Amino acid sequence: MATATAPVKPARPQIHQTQLFIGGQWVPAMSGKTFDTINPATEEVIAQVAEGDAADVDAAVHAARQAFDEGPWPRMDARERGRIMFRLADLIEAEIGELAALEALDNGKPVSDARTGDIPFALDTLRYYAGWADKIHGQTIPINGNYFCYTRREPVGVAGQVIPWNFPISMVSWKWGPALAAGCTIVMKPAEQTPLTCLRLARLAQKAGVPDGVINVVPGFGPTAGAAIVKHPGIDKVAFTGSGETAQIIMRQAADQLKRLTFELGGKSPNIVFADADLDAAAVGAHVGIYLNQGQCCCAGSRLFVEDKIHGQFVERVVEMSRKRKVGDPFDPATEQGPQVDKAQFDKIMGYIESGKREGATCATGGKRVGDRGFFIEPTVFTNVKDEMAIAREEIFGPVLSVLKFSDMDELIRRANATNFGLAAGVWTRDVARAHEVAKRLRAGTVWVNCYDVFDAAAPFGGFKQSGFGRELGERGLDPYLETKTVTVSLK
Repeated sequence: MATATAPVKPARPQIHQTQLFIGGQWVPAMSGKTFDTINPATEEVIAQVAEGDAADVDAAVHAARQAFDEGPWPRMDARERGRIMFRLADLIEAEIGELAALEALDNGKPVSDARTGDIPFALDTLRYYAGWADKIHGQTIPINGNYFCYTRREPVGVAGQVIPWNFPISMVSWKWGPALAAGCTIVMKPAEQTPLTCLRLARLAQKAGVPDGVINVVPGFGPTAGAAIVKHPGIDKVAFTGSGETAQIIMRQAADQLKRLTFELGGKSPNIVFADADLDAAAVGAHVGIYLNQGQCCCAGSRLFVEDKIHGQFVERVVEMSRKRKVGDPFDPATEQGPQVDKAQFDKIMGYIESGKREGATCATGGKRVGDRGFFIEPTVFTNVKDEMAIAREEIFGPVLSVLKFSDMDELIRRANATNFGLAAGVWTRDVARAHEVAKRLRAGTVWVNCYDVFDAAAPFGGFKQSGFGRELGERGLDPYLETKTVTVSLK
């Protein structure tokens, strides 16, 4: 009789790329500086990574500018660009186990999540945009007079891209995919907390046949490397995913050169459960909606609005699921939740938990650190939350759920929209008419109905209000990387 064997922990990955990638070469920072990247599960140093600054960004921009102005990438047959992007996706897929382990080591997310979620989504995104490479075209336009008028869609130029630490591989694909398909060249700064997978993908891009200088990666810090990207006159557009405070700084710094900007920022997303919903499905949706990626998700359903008729029983389900959630080693196959990304994030979240208690909310479960090493926090649910409390207004970016009660739909819509954010929302109901009505009235870039955190490379993603502007993914994700040129020819 066969016996079941316990799942084997994935092996720790090898660290190969820790230098800057500029013009197809691996180089140290000109200053000679390095910084530590930390394992958030153990608080131990993983590796020292080259710390780029303005001088390194200048070299990277020069390489990207030359590759755009003189190199083959914007000029090659569009189908060939697509084929190279498909090869890149294939190479990533061939190393999925190693990349997932590297992501878990550097970021802290469960390796199973990286392998089954983050990386497959990145592959789908790169392949989706590879398919777009030869389908970017203009229009012919009938205008008055004896003229032939048409438009061309041309690459915007050198794109500066600054990505966050919560979904490192996915964020690379969201930025590289449309930029490469459009024919742009890239200077990317990965988050200082999680530079390792971005550097590994640069190696794979070179192996796939992306010409030198098309992709350049400069790890470093926001005030130095990030600011240099924004201010550099050789960069034509900046794409940033991160905090609203940083986006405001970028807007001011980019104003002198009128740089094109796209921002995907934060959220305080309402997740709304009506009494007629499938409560089992809604409970799972509320659980995933707040705890995905240790709660470090810009569209987290952190405000759970529950209709008063079912409030008590529904909260019981949510609390029980939270208590059962397994927090621990990202390399343990049974782990559902890893550590927060770093000490700063850990301290910020614990501060909000204390704030919730201080302002009178009830901590129904969680609220404490797990263990004495690593940045682990218990899944936390607050009830008796008031709209004016900090935990209901401000983005916590951690595994902390605020439950709010409602009875009237008009009042609900007003409260759900009473935020500076507008990234996402969820609606749970069996009433089709009500679902569409609420989806229409919510001021959010994405509304999920009877589901949550459903993403697809073809579906545009972005926010209303202070959650950003511009869209990523889908056909709309190409627009920020393209200029429209009008050509009018006299036929006289």
